[in-house]
Amino acid sequence: MPRIARLGRLGLAIGTAAALAVGLTSSAQAATGTIRYFSASGQEFQIVNPPDNVCLNLQVRAQLLANNTDKTVSYFFNANCGNFTGDLPPGQAVAFNNPLSVRVIG
Repeated sequence: MPRIARLGRLGLAIGTAAALAVGLTSSAQAATGTIRYFSASGQEFQIVNPPDNVCLNLQVRAQLLANNTDKTVSYFFNANCGNFTGDLPPGQAVAFNNPLSVRVIG
């Protein structure tokens, strides 16, 4: 019987450790909403529910950048979030800064 009890406790410990590991590993957070941007020719692009703290390269330089999410978005003049240009609060837009990448900062 003591051997079965030890196996039971070992199983319980492994199960608890697995549950804690899975429970503590949360999925990436994301902003709710859309980042919209427009090229110089007026073509519209969208990023829906962008992840937090991930640099996102835009497909074109944005003549107009609109933050229709629930979090602040940083925008950058260069790709790969180089050359910080500014922060865009939720519900705001900016024109003629020509960003090429963005990051949701919360």
